[in-house]
Amino acid sequence: MTASHAESPTPASRPRAVTIALWAGQILLGVFFVAAAAVPKLVGDQIAVEMFDHIGLGQWFRYLVGILELAGGIGLLIPRLAGLAALGLVGVMVGATFTSVFVLDAGITSITPAILGVLVGLIAWARWSEVKALLALVRAR
Repeated sequence: MTASHAESPTPASRPRAVTIALWAGQILLGVFFVAAAAVPKLVGDQIAVEMFDHIGLGQWFRYLVGILELAGGIGLLIPRLAGLAALGLVGVMVGATFTSVFVLDAGITSITPAILGVLVGLIAWARWSEVKALLALVRAR
């Protein structure tokens, strides 16, 4: 496999159906991360408070994770930021998966952050050319 096959396709070379599916996934995940992940943490939902008590890092960590999920969810909906937001959410979901498995001993429910991590990872991969362009733009300034 050559390097050109390993890279994500550019937006111009991506088939229309793939572009539509990518945006549909980004919208669904963006809404999920805002409404189902970030908001309960930020408004102090009792389940979220208890979960972060069990983690043992304090409630400041609940707010941090909520803000990261909120920023990532909104970022998935902004074309220029979608790839970078997905990449950030991959990091959050890796941490959530490890926390679920090793701290919370959540059993089968540990698969949820892993699946979400894979999904946002696919978005980050599909948007990689846009991430590189954004980073190049920032470096040029």
